[in-house]
Amino acid sequence: MTNQLAQAADQVWQQMKTDHSGNWGMDIHQWDWVPGVGVIAMLEYGMQLQQAEGRTDVLDYLQQWVKQNEGKAAAARVINGIAPYAIFPGLNRVSGEEAYRKKAIMIAEWLMKEAPRTREQAFEHTVTENVEFAEQVWADTIFMAVLHLARTAALTGNVEFAEEAQRQVLIHLRLLEDKDSGVLYHGWNCSTKDHMSAARWTRANAWIAAGVPLIAQEISGLVAVEAELRERYVRLMDGLVRYQQADGLWSTVMDQPEFYREISGSAGIAYGLLKAMEGGLLKRDERYEAAAQRALQAILPYIDENGLVGGVSGGTPVMESIAAYNNIPLYPTLYGQGLVLMLLLQQLS
Repeated sequence: MTNQLAQAADQVWQQMKTDHSGNWGMDIHQWDWVPGVGVIAMLEYGMQLQQAEGRTDVLDYLQQWVKQNEGKAAAARVINGIAPYAIFPGLNRVSGEEAYRKKAIMIAEWLMKEAPRTREQAFEHTVTENVEFAEQVWADTIFMAVLHLARTAALTGNVEFAEEAQRQVLIHLRLLEDKDSGVLYHGWNCSTKDHMSAARWTRANAWIAAGVPLIAQEISGLVAVEAELRERYVRLMDGLVRYQQADGLWSTVMDQPEFYREISGSAGIAYGLLKAMEGGLLKRDERYEAAAQRALQAILPYIDENGLVGGVSGGTPVMESIAAYNNIPLYPTLYGQGLVLMLLLQQLS
C-alpha cells in the first residue's frame, strides 16, 4: 500500500506541473486560489521528499514557479489571491532567501491593516473576479488567507499575527456553525444575518477541516490554542463523520445523499481527520481513523493512470439554492489535485 500511495502522489504532482495553459482548473501559471492550493500541497510534498530522500526537485520547482508567476498577482489584493503566498514562509526556511520573508510579512500586514472586514470583523471574502460579496463570510477564507497569516506568525515570532489568525478561525466557526449538527454552512451574510441558501457544502467544510490543524500547528508556539476552538473543531469533525456516506465519500452537499459524491471535499475532510489527530486537536479515535481510511480507499480509484483526479466540482460561490450545488460541473482542478496529494502525504508520513 505504501508503494501504491507514493506512486499515486508522484503521478498527481507530475500532472500538476504539466502545461495546462488556458485550462482554468489546471493552469498552474496563474496567481489565485486554484494554483494556490496546488502549490501549498506541493510544498508539503517537497518538504517530505527532502527529508526522506534528500530530493529538492519539487522545492526547486516552486522557487522557479514564484519567479515566473508572482508578477501576475492582482494589483488590488484580495483574499483568494493570498493563497499562493502561504508557501513563502516555507520557501524562506529552505532557501534562506530574505525576499520570501519580506513579502510574507508585507502580505500579513495587509491582512491585519487593510483587508476588508465585515461588521463582525471577519475577513470579507474577496475574489480576483470582477464581483463583490459585500459583508459575506465564507469558510474558504480560512485556508486561502488565514493559513498564510499563521505561517508568517510562526516564521517571525509575531504574536499579533498568531492572535489574529486564531481570532479569525473562531469568528468563522461561530458564524458558520450549524448548531444542530456541528458542521458548517458555506457562508454567512452579515447584512441579512443569515446563511443565505444555508447549504452544508462539503468543500467549505473541508477548507476548515484541513486548514485549522495547520493553523493550530503554526500558532501553538506563540499563543495557547483556545478551548473554544478545540471544542468547536471537535463538534465539526464529529458532525462530518456522521455525514460520511456508506461508500466512504461525502455528497457535494453533505446532508443530500442523493447529490453526487465530491472528491476534493472528501479528501480535505479525511486529511483534516488525520492531521488533527497527529497534532492533538482530535484525540486518537478508531472512528476518526476508520472514516479517514474509508475515504482514502474510496478516493484512490478517482486518480487515473496519468495522475488526474476526477470527481472534483468546479469553482463554487455561495449558490442561490441548495439544489444549485448539484449542478456545478465536475472536472480536474489544481485544488482537487492538491487536497488529494495532501491526503496521500499525510497517510505516508
